[in-house]
Amino acid sequence: MCRRRSILAVLLGLWTGCAVGQTLPNHVDPSARDILPDLTSLPAIRFLTTADFPPFNYRDENGALVGFNIDLARRICAEVDVPCTIQTWPWEQAANALADKQGDALIAGLALTAENGERFDFSAIYLALPGRFVTRADAARDFNPSDLDGRTISVREGSAHEEFLHRYLPDVEVTASEDEIAALQAVESGQADVYFGDAMRASFWLNDNLACCSFAGEAYFRPDLFGQGLAIALPAGHDSVRHAIDWALVRLKRSGSLDELYLRWFPIGFY
Repeated sequence: MCRRRSILAVLLGLWTGCAVGQTLPNHVDPSARDILPDLTSLPAIRFLTTADFPPFNYRDENGALVGFNIDLARRICAEVDVPCTIQTWPWEQAANALADKQGDALIAGLALTAENGERFDFSAIYLALPGRFVTRADAARDFNPSDLDGRTISVREGSAHEEFLHRYLPDVEVTASEDEIAALQAVESGQADVYFGDAMRASFWLNDNLACCSFAGEAYFRPDLFGQGLAIALPAGHDSVRHAIDWALVRLKRSGSLDELYLRWFPIGFY
């Protein structure tokens, strides 16, 4: 048992990936060249998005289009110094609208799947969505992910995070709930010792339940299970726009603007 726990501790340490020692997203290639691409063929960037993906892109109580993605699109255009338009589409039509070149870029969380990769090009990833553990606040400080035997872990039923637990922690007791909120409330009520799931969704619940619970341990980046993260989709071959967006993302990270947006929209950071 001790040997198994030792091996498990090593694996869990590796799974945290680039999250060790950092609390802010940092997906910028350190060797990226800070050279403005040729913009002679780029008079403006026409962004497409949806209005049903809070906190990334949605309409507020006044009907205004807001969100992390909306602010990011505008910052990109300002950095590149070109006019910016943002047009909303229903989710089921947005990808086809991009394929028909009714816009230059889609910033709406389109998954980086093999199927979408055949239809579109993608920018660099600007935000990954890791998995994280949540415990009662008083248990977070001494949390040890390699010592979970005998603990009950709550998770959303049918999620990739449930698969993660069954695959890598087969000896823990897993209790599945219909959604993330119910799974988190199981920790709050004492029905479960630990929650594991989507860190971004958990961060919003924690923002309203700081007296109860806290993130415990590091963030887990598993692209094969949790997805590659968020990137901006573009029509295939639309290289001038893609290069301009990637250049802007590097500049926004180096200037601190990308961190400022992250902290504004995610007050309980999930990295």
